[in-house]
Amino acid sequence: MSRQWQISAAELFEFARPAAWALSAIVSTCVLASTRRRSFKSYWVAAWTLGTLFFPLIVLPLYLVVVIRQRRREREARQTESAAHDDDEHTPYSRPAWRRSLPALYLILILCTVAIFFYLDYTSVDAHLWRANNAKLRGPHEKVIAEYRAALRLEDNAHTRKLLAIELAAAGRSEEALAEFRTAERMGEPDSQIPYYMALALDSLNRSEEAMLEYNRFLNSPLCTQALPDANCATARTRVAAATPHQ
Repeated sequence: MSRQWQISAAELFEFARPAAWALSAIVSTCVLASTRRRSFKSYWVAAWTLGTLFFPLIVLPLYLVVVIRQRRREREARQTESAAHDDDEHTPYSRPAWRRSLPALYLILILCTVAIFFYLDYTSVDAHLWRANNAKLRGPHEKVIAEYRAALRLEDNAHTRKLLAIELAAAGRSEEALAEFRTAERMGEPDSQIPYYMALALDSLNRSEEAMLEYNRFLNSPLCTQALPDANCATARTRVAAATPHQ
């Protein structure tokens, strides 16, 4: 299977959620029509309908049990009523059109509400960040970059810009990565490794003098002055040492 068609269990779950809600809405509508047809009290109609919508696996079996137990009594009641009114009327009572269409209106309302909710959820900042993080597992940098940019259009913050910059650098887009690192740092991103990332980007652009300034700034950061320095500090020292004779 090609990489672009791979799908994680988390993504499959996200796709299944709208379908599950749509199915619950359809089942709930059927219960609404059934309870009204059986002349349930209004509060029971509401209880069974909403219960089936929110807890279908629990409420629907209970409703079916109630229906099965009442079916015999309802059949007898219908036979008695039919015999009593056989000579008086030949057409059943007809509800107003809007009452007959109530289940359909209910279904449309619920489906529209579910669609709006999942649209807002799908286009939220958290959703874009989640999809970007999930896409990293399969490695398509462009997908990750697109999701980070979409999140930034909704909410511009330093941390997301840093994450975007790291992904741009991994994709070989050093100029764009450098700009995003600088923006993230200017916006107050506290990550002390940003100078190191910027130095790597400058190195890849053959801007050695600027890269040395960033390597030195990184070496003077708490990450490299603490008792157990960061592993990248050794790389930075090596680069500075190699460049020193040429300065």
